[in-house]
Amino acid sequence: MEELTNIIAKASENDTEDVKRFLFGSIEYTSLKCTDSETSIMQFVEQVNRWDNECPDLPHPATICVYPCFAEIVKDSLDVEGVGIACVSGSFPSSQTFLEVKIAETALAIKDGATEIDMVLPVGKFLSGDEEGVSDEIREMKAVCGPDIPLKVILETGCLGSAENIRKASWLAMNSGADYIKTSTGKEKIGATPEAAYVMCQCIKEYYEKEGRMVGFKPAGGINTSMDAIIYYTIVKEVLGEKWLTNRLFRLGTSRLADILIKEIEN
Repeated sequence: MEELTNIIAKASENDTEDVKRFLFGSIEYTSLKCTDSETSIMQFVEQVNRWDNECPDLPHPATICVYPCFAEIVKDSLDVEGVGIACVSGSFPSSQTFLEVKIAETALAIKDGATEIDMVLPVGKFLSGDEEGVSDEIREMKAVCGPDIPLKVILETGCLGSAENIRKASWLAMNSGADYIKTSTGKEKIGATPEAAYVMCQCIKEYYEKEGRMVGFKPAGGINTSMDAIIYYTIVKEVLGEKWLTNRLFRLGTSRLADILIKEIEN
């Protein structure tokens, strides 16, 4: 992809303090570990509260992202106005359970305070050619969310096998009601990649030109450095344009990046 190579070459131009501040405000501060507990999640939320007090010149993260059973704890512990509560729902990260279970889990997450839902595309169904079944699941999940709760559909691009499948999955998700498309769960060997991000952003642009609806983009999984994030920022900027550079339409699924950005901004 010569165009992607040229875009990545421009990333150094965006290695600025202003961009890093923007990126901090686009973070979905995420804890999705099997060792998570009520205590650890309260401590996790307290970190966001501390940043708000200790770093008043920084924007707050866009959301805190947790498992559905911790939504109420986040809601009760969070003191920072404007930070959303994103919950991974629908049998994350495999998406392998009954649709009725996915719907119930999502409804419970929303009842407990989730303001955004992240679901995983049923990859097995997709790869076996059951596109109608995939679309039905996404539509059902969006119906539970309603118009006020954004639904992110995680494509798990590292499992899709080809750029054509990433393209097909992107369109399928958007046509079925996804408010965002997201690269990865972070639980597979391959997380976000610039190649997948480029294809997904192209699809978002084409979808907007056809349907007039702006769909958000969220890379997640393996975003370990500020330059990783800046590369995704640059892809969004070059493919989708400045109007996508808001923390409503561009998100970063990570936790480790927050401390890195603070240190680089303060230095």
